[in-house]
Amino acid sequence: MNLSTVSVHGDRFQIEVLTGGQGRPIVYLHDEYLPPAASAWLDDLATRARVIAPRHPGFGGSTGLEHLDDLLDLVVYYLDFLDTMDLRTVDVIGESFGGMIAAEVASLAPERVRRLVLVGSIGLWLDATPAPDPFAWPAADLHTLAWANPDGDAARTFLPDLGSDDEKRRSTLERIQSLSAAAKFIWPIPDKGLRKRIHRLRAPTLLLWGSEDRLVPIAYGQEFNKLIPGSQLVAVSGAGHFPLLENPADALGILRKFLDG
Repeated sequence: MNLSTVSVHGDRFQIEVLTGGQGRPIVYLHDEYLPPAASAWLDDLATRARVIAPRHPGFGGSTGLEHLDDLLDLVVYYLDFLDTMDLRTVDVIGESFGGMIAAEVASLAPERVRRLVLVGSIGLWLDATPAPDPFAWPAADLHTLAWANPDGDAARTFLPDLGSDDEKRRSTLERIQSLSAAAKFIWPIPDKGLRKRIHRLRAPTLLLWGSEDRLVPIAYGQEFNKLIPGSQLVAVSGAGHFPLLENPADALGILRKFLDG
């Protein structure tokens, strides 16, 4: 995967984009916690398709957050991004916050999304199953909640206190920056009325959830499943909020099968 910078809407947005591979385009929209970096599962997808993984405005080195006031602005921005990249119809994979964006794009511009994958997606709210507030919980506690096995190899790669003092400071600043950017669209709760629009969604949809997700419990996957006719909900065993990182063998197999269907 190669990292480059793309201008969107003139010079309003300077967006970092990871790209790789050739063929049918797949756009990956990242979560509010881990902006995309080179990873084995993205590399695997890039052996069979063209993968485009932008960093949202305000995340990493992507700029332009000040031009967005609400979630609708962010969705329109992503339609502009697709136009800039000359992507007319795409497969979209969205994780958590990225899933919220993906579901909104697929609902408001259904002709642009061929297949949709929501991984541990936010975007709905269930009073009976409130999700943890990422703005109120300490990083160490969120880390524990995010993984089925917080001491496993995948989880340890993202430990908030990993590395030298400089690396820890940089990681803390990046986390604050990312959550501050996400807050503009998901605070105080990550439900901005999607259930009023989701009936417009036409794309075949896979709902991929870690069976032990404690950040966005599988009850939310079940609610998406009810609201999206014909959608498939698949729970990945031995995985928390990041099944493609924690159990890539199973999660990636499920993902490949759906995208190739």
